[in-house]
Amino acid sequence: MCDQDQMARWAKNLNRRQFGVLGATGALAACTANGGMDDTDAAMSSGSSGLVEDNVSFRTADGTMDAFFVRPASGPSPAVIMWPDIAGVREAKRMMARRTAAEGFAVLLVNPYYRDVTGEQFADFAEFAAGNGFQKVKPWRDKLSSQAIMRDTTSIVNWLDAQELVDTDAGIGAEGYCMGGPFTVYSAAAVPSRVKAAASFHGGGLVRDDADSPHKLIPQTDASFLFAIAQDDDAEQPGAKTALREAAEAASRDAVVDVYAADHGWTVPDAPAYDRAAAERAYAAKMRLYDTL
Repeated sequence: MCDQDQMARWAKNLNRRQFGVLGATGALAACTANGGMDDTDAAMSSGSSGLVEDNVSFRTADGTMDAFFVRPASGPSPAVIMWPDIAGVREAKRMMARRTAAEGFAVLLVNPYYRDVTGEQFADFAEFAAGNGFQKVKPWRDKLSSQAIMRDTTSIVNWLDAQELVDTDAGIGAEGYCMGGPFTVYSAAAVPSRVKAAASFHGGGLVRDDADSPHKLIPQTDASFLFAIAQDDDAEQPGAKTALREAAEAASRDAVVDVYAADHGWTVPDAPAYDRAAAERAYAAKMRLYDTL
């Protein structure tokens, strides 16, 4: 799991060039003609990729959430809620959203920190690590309780279902990275009638002792799950994978629980642990999950 000590090590040993952001994300950019567009422009656009994207905002119970919305122009398409990692919304995440959208999904990349800030706060993970990002986001992150995320999800689903290019006859997917991993379970528990697939990638805090532990909320869902666990997270909490499998089995929910031979953050192109081969394997697993929507 991402922690402050890990941030300090990354900041000391890595610089932006070593993250290889442009090289790692190049394959993602190639998936869409909009890979280089200026996302400060809120006007909708579509390129030869057939995608439409814009920056949006909508009311929630706690304020106004901002998000990046990308979807096929040919829609309607099944919707996907994308919860980013601790560094929040940035170009690497927008590229990931575009790639999934190019597969035929309407992807809403949300800003989980909207209660405090709007839009991008870090250009990439290098800036987050070097700029004491962990401490900066801590007061924002502390507000993201299970109940807060469930309230947010209710508003997100209502907004998505009102969009012309969203297929309301299909289920909604939720995917999350790092701290966003547990949010996928909260999303599925918040609106079980709509959120039908949840994918957690190197999610932190999926198995805890408190009553709101994500694995304890699985019975409140009506979704299928993918829990993609990092090898270093598994080493720290080896019993988590078993607890997740047992919770899903007890609730009669389909769940794929896999430990990957890669470290925390391996799916995110601008993260220091990015592992392209393992990331592609995880992406393929996610696409298989979304086939159920």
